Amino acid sequence: MKLIVIDPGHGGADPGAMFKNYQEKNFNFAIARMIRDRLVSKYDVEVIMTRETDKNVDLKSRTDLANVIKADFFLSIHHNAAGGSGFESYIFNGSIPSETVQLQANIHDKLASTVLQKYSIRNRGKKRADFHVLRETKMSALLLEVLFIDNEADLKLMTNPTFLMEMATGIADATATALNLPVAPVPTEGLFKVIVGSFSKMENAEEQLKILIQKGFNAFIATATITNSTVYRVQAGAFKEKENAEALAVSLNKAGFETFILYEGSVPDPPEEPPEPDKGYKIEGKTVLTTEQMDSYVRSINPNAPLLGALYASYSQRYGIRGDVAFAQAIHETNFFRFTGDVRPEQNNFAGIGATGGGTRGATFSSPATGVLAHIQHLYAYSSTASLPKGDEKADPRFGLVKRGSATTWQALNGKWAVPGTNYGQLVLTQYKKMVQNSLISLNMEREKLQNTLNTIDI
Repeated sequence: MKLIVIDPGHGGADPGAMFKNYQEKNFNFAIARMIRDRLVSKYDVEVIMTRETDKNVDLKSRTDLANVIKADFFLSIHHNAAGGSGFESYIFNGSIPSETVQLQANIHDKLASTVLQKYSIRNRGKKRADFHVLRETKMSALLLEVLFIDNEADLKLMTNPTFLMEMATGIADATATALNLPVAPVPTEGLFKVIVGSFSKMENAEEQLKILIQKGFNAFIATATITNSTVYRVQAGAFKEKENAEALAVSLNKAGFETFILYEGSVPDPPEEPPEPDKGYKIEGKTVLTTEQMDSYVRSINPNAPLLGALYASYSQRYGIRGDVAFAQAIHETNFFRFTGDVRPEQNNFAGIGATGGGTRGATFSSPATGVLAHIQHLYAYSSTASLPKGDEKADPRFGLVKRGSATTWQALNGKWAVPGTNYGQLVLTQYKKMVQNSLISLNMEREKLQNTLNTIDI
């Protein structure tokens, strides 16, 4: 396996080039981390960074690190200044192997024909210079000057998160091609992905990504299709170990970002002794109340409540879940859709998914339909061990975090859906009982009305 050292130029007390309120070191660090993440996620390669935080590392320490660990390639990321525009690359202007010249040509030309061409960026050419990191490294070394921080047109691109992603991806892929890096094998185990927002509009995801980068977090935008709609997820990391994902989520939360962890993949559970059957009212079963009865009940308490009965009836039928009890659970979680807790109405999160208290708002869904589907899928994760219905995408971001089949009754959700929640299931069923009683009263009134009508018919 080849070893690459990526060197984000400057850092700490050394800001590099400056313009307005922007500092070169931050752009170098952001792109360097994106390149690192792209390489290690797609290719079979090891990557070491000369700095992992905003600290000052002298030039000798950077090259000494690469030499001691016997890296195969050294890539230094910088941004330019002093009245120009465009992209250029550098190798040492002294004696170097032909391999280094070829690596520069391959990487530079690939970027020129893709990212530079797409964004109409000036190609300043392949150059040579007596820079320390190029002279003192014992392996092939390349320094990239991505753009000019003091050029307004270049700066506009540098603050565009989509461009940053494409440039970093382009550099990583061009480097992988030049070094003949093999594609990484598909992991057999799942990943815990840290999501910092899920949006129905690309521009909203890009704005979130921009803020993340400005605060020193690396991220990118991934797309998914849920209920025939495209959602744009801002992903800040992916880990094999849940603890690492949780640690990043804590850092993001402290920085003011709301996050949730999405598990993708499947890890076979070790064989276990068959558990004792859950006691109580089954989560799986037929929906008894009609759409009109569900909506009528919630509107009798909150006249402005959304009409979601049809969505709960439809999705619950597909998953074999008692949709009217799920509707009662949504009423319990949202206080009759008045959202008086941490979750906000615009999140379309009717089940409190990911809202763990202390101001954590939990997951956000692009539409009411996706929010209801995620709720039903979360119940399905608890009540069943079967796969999702054929053709259905995973809408519930915490589906993979649930131990499948661990709660087949509403009472068994105690301490699982809500913590401590020692009587959580009973509270949901109490609300459901009120819904049924309300429907019975309405039916009795209707029956009495019909009976009176029947008694007045004179034939």
